[in-house]
Amino acid sequence: MSTPALRVENLCVEYTVGHQQLRAVSDVSFEIDAGETMGLVGESGSGKSTTGLALLRLINPAAGRVYLQNTDVTALKKGDLRGLRKRMQIVFQDPYSSLNPSMTIGHLLEEPLLIHTKHPQAERRAQVAAALQSVGLTPAHAARYPHEFSGGQRQRVAIARAMMVRPELVVLDEPVSALDVSTQSQILNLLRQIQNHSGTAFLFVAHDLAVVRLMSRNVAVMYLGEIVEQGPAARVYDSPAHPYTAALLSAIPIPDPARAHAPGEIILRGELPSPLRPPSGCRFRTRCPFVMPVCAERAPQPIQVIGGGTTACHLHQQGPQLEGRPLGDFLRRRPAA
Repeated sequence: MSTPALRVENLCVEYTVGHQQLRAVSDVSFEIDAGETMGLVGESGSGKSTTGLALLRLINPAAGRVYLQNTDVTALKKGDLRGLRKRMQIVFQDPYSSLNPSMTIGHLLEEPLLIHTKHPQAERRAQVAAALQSVGLTPAHAARYPHEFSGGQRQRVAIARAMMVRPELVVLDEPVSALDVSTQSQILNLLRQIQNHSGTAFLFVAHDLAVVRLMSRNVAVMYLGEIVEQGPAARVYDSPAHPYTAALLSAIPIPDPARAHAPGEIILRGELPSPLRPPSGCRFRTRCPFVMPVCAERAPQPIQVIGGGTTACHLHQQGPQLEGRPLGDFLRRRPAA
């Protein structure tokens, strides 16, 4: 079997808040193959963006391992990270704040080449022109400044900049959430075209599950710093095995009044608990409609799900004992409230 482009093992990220330790990411593990996209979804505050930043060592993990191909990213000293940056890039949510307003687009795109290559100026400028064309802009745009572009155009520039040095991995941190729907579609199509051409692995961080399904072959669902379910996108969306995943899917608007309130949908109530004081046992238990006594006593361990992937929920070993079957099997048998 080929080595995955990215392998994450038991990643943990902690912050010191006052005199307390806040664990923002806890024991997160997953893999992404070259040329594939993995979606990372969850509510705001679930730890998605923190995970992406830790993979790139933009923040240092407290524990765990991150491998880019066979390189242990977490073992590198600070001085050795510069050489690794060429292989890992990021596209941020807000394309305006992530682009230096005092630099022309040409200089912004040329900067990665100046840092990571020894190409002569003429070759660098030719690559900048080609990069602009690859994202639907023209070489003439190189002389303009970020404020002269629309939000969608700025995000195209940000994507071009990330791809200038042909990275093996790009973290896409909510790359379309600040854009209107029509522009979102254009950017998503652009990302697919770029990936098909480059073979780059994408980690697509988002809270919009419809967008993630469109982009991702595999999906991981995060809640309060932990992955509660992951697997092939088709299985996770069509046959969720965790109540939190089912609740997120129930919240997706359906433009069909007859299906808008389908039987078995789960309405997520309450607020995300403070990560400074996470609930004992299962972290989702304070909002779960199927909570059982065991949920407060111990954290559920991941179990293999029929159709691929894993989930961490006591419903698969206690109560209805789903044993890896979809949560819908339980909902269909459950008496109406």
